[in-house]
Amino acid sequence: MKWTDVRDIAIELADGMPDVDPLSVRFTDLIQWVMALDGFDDKVERCNEKILEAIQMTWLDERD
Repeated sequence: MKWTDVRDIAIELADGMPDVDPLSVRFTDLIQWVMALDGFDDKVERCNEKILEAIQMTWLDERD
């Protein structure tokens, strides 16, 4: 997975952390959690606030 695989990342986070409210997660933590996902292989430098917001909103959608 890469940073641009927003839906795949969100699904992994929703499955792995079902009790976490995505809106309460700090971006610094979100970066670390994404980078720790199995199959994630991208550089932190390729991440930005827009991508993190997209992951957060998609994760929220996946919880519903």
